[in-house]
Amino acid sequence: MKHDIAIIGGGSAGYAAARTAHETGANVAVIDHGPWGGLCILRGCMPSKAILRSAEIAAHLERAAEFGLAPVEVSADLSAIIDRKARLIGEFADYRREQLHDGRFTLYEQRASFLTPQTLQVGGQVLEADRFIIAPGSSIRHVSIPGLDQAGYITSDEALELREQPESMIVLGGGPIAAELAQFFQRIGTKVKLIQRSHHILSTGDEDLARPVEERFRAEGMEVYTATQLHKFTRDEDGLATAHFSHNGAEKMASGHVILQALGRRPNTEGLDLDNAGVETNHGRIVVDGAMRTNQPHIYAVGDVNGEHEIVHIAIEQGEIAAYNATHPDRPEHRFDERLNTLVVFTDPQVASVGLYEKDCQDEDRPYLVASYPFDDHGKSMTMGETLGHVKILCDPRSGEILGAHIVGPEAGELIHELVAVMYFRGTVQDLAKIPHYHPTLAEILTYPAEELAEQL
Repeated sequence: MKHDIAIIGGGSAGYAAARTAHETGANVAVIDHGPWGGLCILRGCMPSKAILRSAEIAAHLERAAEFGLAPVEVSADLSAIIDRKARLIGEFADYRREQLHDGRFTLYEQRASFLTPQTLQVGGQVLEADRFIIAPGSSIRHVSIPGLDQAGYITSDEALELREQPESMIVLGGGPIAAELAQFFQRIGTKVKLIQRSHHILSTGDEDLARPVEERFRAEGMEVYTATQLHKFTRDEDGLATAHFSHNGAEKMASGHVILQALGRRPNTEGLDLDNAGVETNHGRIVVDGAMRTNQPHIYAVGDVNGEHEIVHIAIEQGEIAAYNATHPDRPEHRFDERLNTLVVFTDPQVASVGLYEKDCQDEDRPYLVASYPFDDHGKSMTMGETLGHVKILCDPRSGEILGAHIVGPEAGELIHELVAVMYFRGTVQDLAKIPHYHPTLAEILTYPAEELAEQL
C-alpha cells in the first residue's frame, strides 16, 4: 500500500499532522495501535486537570471561615473523583476517535516499525510513503535507584486511576506532574512528602517562581525536601516504604504507604526500528531541526518523541509544521519559533511563563531589564484572598521589547495569554503599559512592572 504521508501515532501531534496534511489533498495514513486519544487526553493534561478541580474546591471549602462563612468539614471520595474524571475523559476520547474514523485518513490499528527509510511494517503488511511523520508520544521513564523497584511504586498513570486513597505518600520529583499530583493528594487528606533533587521544585524555571508554590505546599502540611540526593528505598513488613536520602548535609528518612515516581518520561521509540531508517537519535530522542525534520529529509518527528518540549500545544504546532513542510517541499519551510514557548503549571498558586527566564538571559550573557510586582499589594487579589506570588517581566534594555513574562499567583494560566499576545506582535513594555485594563481585575497587575520598566528606558 502506498501513501503520500504516513503518520505514526494518533495523539495530539499526530492528529494535528494528519489534519493539516489532509487539508492539502494528501493521501494520509495514520498508524496507531490504540487506545485512541494520546497522552494528553488519556493520561495527561485532561485527566489531571479534572481531578485537580476537585482538590481546588476542597481547598476553597476549607477556607470558608476566612470569608465569613460557616466552617465546612471537607471529606474527599477518591473513587467518586475518579468516576467524574473517567466520564469526562471518555467524552474527550470518543471525540478524538470520531475524528480519526471520519474517513479523511486511512487508519491502521497496528504497531509500526521501519523496514527501510521508505517502508514500514504495519501488522502483516508493508506500507510505502513519500514522507513520514513520527509521533508516538512518550511513556514513563524507568529510574534506577537502589531498592525502588523492590519497594514498589506507582506512576502518574496509576495515580490518575487510584480509587483507594493512601494514608501517606512519598512523591519523587519536583516537575509539573509531581507538583500537581503532590498537592492534589495532600489536599484530599493524604500525608505527602515530596523529595526533589534540585534546589527548588519546577527547576526548569527561575527560583523566585517556585518558592511561593513551596510556601503554599508547606502551609498545607506537605513536607518538601529540595537539594536532596536519594540513596535507597526500603519497605518494612507492615508495608511502609522509606526513602533514605541526604538533605542539607544530613542523612534523612521519609516514609509513606505509597511511592509516586514522577521523575520524567521517555520518548516512545522502542520498537520503531529507527536504525533501519537511518534516523539519528540522542539518548532515545529523535533529533530534529526547526522544521521538525530528522537527518533523513523525508522523515519528521513531532511531539514528545523529539524531546524538545513535552507540552501539548507545542506538539500540535510541531505536527502542523511537519505536515506543511512534508506537503510543500517546493515552498519556504515553516519552522518552530522558540520565542513564544509557554508553560503553565496548575498548582495553587499557578505558575505560568512565556519566553526567556532570567537564568536564560544570564546563561546567554544577554542584557535585560526586569521588574516584578507582588499580588499581596494588588487590590483584586487581596479581595480574593489570593495574595501569594508575583508578576515578573523581562525586556530588552534598548527597545523595551518584552523578552519573557512570568506569573506565579491566582489564575496565572489565564493571565499569561495577554502577555503571549503582546509578545506575538513583538510588543514592548511601553505598549503593555498603555493598554487599558478594567479595574478591579487581576489583569491590572500586568501593567505595574511594565510601567516600572518603561520608566527605565
